Amino acid sequence: MDSSRIVLISEKLLQMLLESARRLYPKEMIFLLKGERKKNIVKVSEVIVPPLATYGAGFANVPLHMLPTDFSIIGTVHSHPSGNLTPSTTDLNHMFGVILMIAGFPYVNAGNIAVYNRNGEKLTLKIANI
Repeated sequence: MDSSRIVLISEKLLQMLLESARRLYPKEMIFLLKGERKKNIVKVSEVIVPPLATYGAGFANVPLHMLPTDFSIIGTVHSHPSGNLTPSTTDLNHMFGVILMIAGFPYVNAGNIAVYNRNGEKLTLKIANI
C-alpha cells in the first residue's frame, strides 16, 4: 500500500465518529471500521463498537481475541484528546487492518481526522456518497 491510496467515507459516518469522540472526551475512543478496498481506494461503510473495549485517559484498547473473523474489517479509528493527529509508534505497532484513522480534539469536522497506512504514511480522506 502506498500513500496515494484514497479513503472514502460518508459525511453521516464521519459526523458519527466525531460525535462519539466528543462524548467520550477526555477519554480515547476506539471503533472498528468495516468496508471494502479495491486497488487504491478504501471505502468505509460501517463502524463497529468492539465488544469489551476499554476507553481511558491516553489509551483505548480492543481485545482482538474476542473478535470474530471478519474480512470486511478494514481498520480502526480512535481519538487523540490532545488534538495531535499523528500516530504514535504504539498506534502503528497495534494497527489492525489496512487503515488507521485518528480523530483529534476538538472533533468538529473532517479537518480533525487523519488516516494512515501501516507505514505511517498519511492517506487522502474524502467525503463521498457511499
